[in-house]
Amino acid sequence: MYATQQLRDEHEGILTVLAVLEQMAEDAAAGRAVNLEHAGQVLDFLRTFADKCHHGKEEEHLFPALEAAGFPRNGGPTAVMRMEHDEGRRYIQGMGEALARMRAGQGGEHEFAADARGYVHLLRAHIDKENLVLFTMAEQALPPQEHERLAREFDRVEAERIGPGVHEQYHALIDTLRDTYLKVAA
Repeated sequence: MYATQQLRDEHEGILTVLAVLEQMAEDAAAGRAVNLEHAGQVLDFLRTFADKCHHGKEEEHLFPALEAAGFPRNGGPTAVMRMEHDEGRRYIQGMGEALARMRAGQGGEHEFAADARGYVHLLRAHIDKENLVLFTMAEQALPPQEHERLAREFDRVEAERIGPGVHEQYHALIDTLRDTYLKVAA
C-alpha cells in the first residue's frame, strides 16, 4: 500500500467539510443565519485536522521525501503545494476573525462568506492536484520501503498532533455536519 492512500482518504473527509463550509458561505452571503457553533467546529477541523495534521504530514514528511528523490524544492510541485497551504491558512485566519465578529454581533458575515468561498475554491483545486498528479508521482518515484516509512511517520504525526481518539471524533463531526447541511440522494 502507498502512504499516499492515507492522504487521499483524508481528502474525502476534508471535501465533505468543504461542501458544508460552502453551504455556510452561501447562507452568510444571503443574510441567512449561520450556526455559529457549527462554523466554529468547521474552523477547528480545518485548523487542527486539515492543516496541523494532514498538511503537516505532507510538509514535514512527503514533500521532503520527494525532494530527496530529486524533485526540486524551489519552483517544483512541492513548492506550489506549500504556497497553497500558506494561502489556505490566510483564508482560515480571515474566517476566524470574521466568525469572532459574528459572535460579537458586529457583522462579519460577508467577510466570512468571501474567505470561505476562496478557501473552498483553493482547496478543491489543491486536492485535485495532489490526488491526480502529486500523489501519482510519489507512488512512482518512491520505493515501497519509503512508503512504509512515510506511513509510520504519518501515524506518528496524527498521534502527536491530534491525539488518540480525536480522528474518530472528527469523523463523527463530519457525519453530523454532512447529515445536517448536505442533501444526499438516496
